[in-house]
Amino acid sequence: MILDYIKYLLKAKDEHSLHSPFVFDFFTQVLKDKTHYAEYDLIESLRKQLLSDKRIVNITDFGAGAKTNNSIKRTIEDIAQKSLKKPSLAQLFYRIIKFYEYKNILDLGTSLGITTAYLGKVDKNIEVKSFEGCASTAKIAQENFDKLALKNIEIIVGNIDETLPEKLQKTEQIDFVFFDANHRYEPTIRYFEQCLSKAHDESCFVFDDIYWSEEMRQAWLTIQNHESVKISIDLFWVGIVFFRKKQPKQHFVLKF
Repeated sequence: MILDYIKYLLKAKDEHSLHSPFVFDFFTQVLKDKTHYAEYDLIESLRKQLLSDKRIVNITDFGAGAKTNNSIKRTIEDIAQKSLKKPSLAQLFYRIIKFYEYKNILDLGTSLGITTAYLGKVDKNIEVKSFEGCASTAKIAQENFDKLALKNIEIIVGNIDETLPEKLQKTEQIDFVFFDANHRYEPTIRYFEQCLSKAHDESCFVFDDIYWSEEMRQAWLTIQNHESVKISIDLFWVGIVFFRKKQPKQHFVLKF
């Protein structure tokens, strides 16, 4: 992964190398937006509480598991330290949803709900459906949503292999999806294709940990080469795709 990061740093470009107006706007107005929104402080204050929470929960994991701690019993502070997305990424997702005025959001992998809270805190009229395989962490996430007065997030607990198709059948369209449920090739591609059936021209999909393993590298390559994907953006920590049909197919490696 270190070698991958070095390669990323060597390839990453800034706005001076961007000839796509859409990607230029994404880089300058979303990726590099330095606005400090008030919602950031509310959610990060809650993160600090979780980082000192000694409660022990039983973990159910249907995905690839954690690299650092695969124990069935874990403290909340351990999960918060090792499993939550760093603030800069969660805040980027917030800005994407805000800038493009997305309303219908899917979050595949709730964990303790910090990143999910960023998705829902953009606007009270946004609808977030968050999928979590572990009932124990879903319970903690719901506690966190209650503390933040987030009424627009629904947690769907269970094996996402079963719950995602069921929910998609009842979903008209999706604006934004964050894929963080299973860091293996086959499930990642399957979830992508299932969600693709509800995507539209302006939708945005974000894939977590695209260099986490060889399977995730291959999944990311398959996704960026998919005929429906017109713009793919590599930020190392995540991969972002858009489906704008009138755009020429292009891949970008951007500084983050």
